[in-house]
Amino acid sequence: MPSPSPLFDLTGKTALITGSSLGIGRGLAKGMQEAGATIVVNGRNAERLTTAADELRGDGATVHELPFDVTDHAAAQAAVDGFEANQGAIDILINNAGMQHRGPLEDFEAAAFENIVTTNITAVFNVGQAVARHMIKRG
Repeated sequence: MPSPSPLFDLTGKTALITGSSLGIGRGLAKGMQEAGATIVVNGRNAERLTTAADELRGDGATVHELPFDVTDHAAAQAAVDGFEANQGAIDILINNAGMQHRGPLEDFEAAAFENIVTTNITAVFNVGQAVARHMIKRG
């Protein structure tokens, strides 16, 4: 694993990146890892999550898998509480999980809109609240 930049050293910190099994989240996880952070990857698809974690572990780094659905408030709370109790503190949260749906307004399904809001807004609250409760206690 390369040495972190002296300008951006996250050695000793643990970072949870939601939606990190693919795309931008996976890239963010790699960047945080290169800065020295221990990584906690998150996603709903366990197979993709394991693939992402294995890729990151290829450099010999510590990578944790935390599969849960960010749109489920109770699941987010349980996952974060369990991680904090068993693995240690989450120091950094990147709320990356998100989605989009494109289509003409007149044909846009209400369920698709609700899914976007739940994933892009409610999930930020769910995970942010779960992690903040622990961070605030630590000061």
